[in-house]
Amino acid sequence: MPKTILMLATFGFEIVEVGGTLALHAQAGDAVHAAVLLSRPHARPQIEHAARILGVPSVRFLDFAYGEVQPDVASKIKLVRLFREIRPDVLILQDPEHAQHDFDPDRRLASLLYLEALSVTNRDWKILECGGYDPHTISDIYYMTPEHPNCVVEIGSVFALKQQALRASEYQLAFSAQMLKARLGDDTLRHIVADYDTRRDDDVELGHALHSEMEKARAMNYGILSHSNAGLAEAFRHEGPIKLTRL
Repeated sequence: MPKTILMLATFGFEIVEVGGTLALHAQAGDAVHAAVLLSRPHARPQIEHAARILGVPSVRFLDFAYGEVQPDVASKIKLVRLFREIRPDVLILQDPEHAQHDFDPDRRLASLLYLEALSVTNRDWKILECGGYDPHTISDIYYMTPEHPNCVVEIGSVFALKQQALRASEYQLAFSAQMLKARLGDDTLRHIVADYDTRRDDDVELGHALHSEMEKARAMNYGILSHSNAGLAEAFRHEGPIKLTRL
C-alpha cells in the first residue's frame, strides 16, 4: 500500500541530505511531501528545483523567522495543522540528540518545537485553530543523520539523482564553501578537493566539490564501511522499537 512521506526540513538543504530515501519513495509510488521551517526567499527556487529532481512535487515554506524560533502555541499550531492536513505515515526530521550541540541558529529550539507539536497532533488540541482537521497519529518517525543510527537505507540506485539535486542547491553550496574556507583554510581543503586552487575562487563550484566528497563519504560510512551490508546508504534513527511480525 502506498505511503505518505513528509520531510520536515529546518533550512531546506536537509531535503538533499536525505534525497536518496525521498527519491526511492517517490519512485515506488509513495506521496512524498516536504516542508521547510526557515528559508531565504532567493534560495526557495533552488530548494524547489532540488526537490523536483528527487521526485518531490512541491515544497511548503512555513515562513518562520531566523533567530526567533520558539516552541510557543502559535508555532505549534502551524506544524500541527501541517501534520493533520498531510497526514503522513512517515515523518523525517532532524535528530534532536544531534541538535542539542549544533550551533546552526534555531536548530535546538526547532527540534523542541517539532517534538512539542508531535505530542499534540494526535490529540483533540485546538482543532479549529489548526484548520479543523482531525487528529492524526504518525506511525513512524525517523531522525536523519543521527548520532546513533539504528537503520539505513541503501541509496546506490539513486545516488546519481541525489548528486543532481545537490548541484541545484547553489545557495547552500556557496555558503558551505565560504564557511569551510574560513574554518579550515586552504591547506586542509587541498587534501579534500582535487584541483582545489582552480576552484577556490568560485564558491559554487568549490561548494559542489566539497559536498560531493562529503555526501559520498557519508554514504560509504553508513554503507560499505559499516556492517550494514549496504554499499551507499543514508542512516536514520527510528523513534522507538520497530515492531516486527517475524524476523
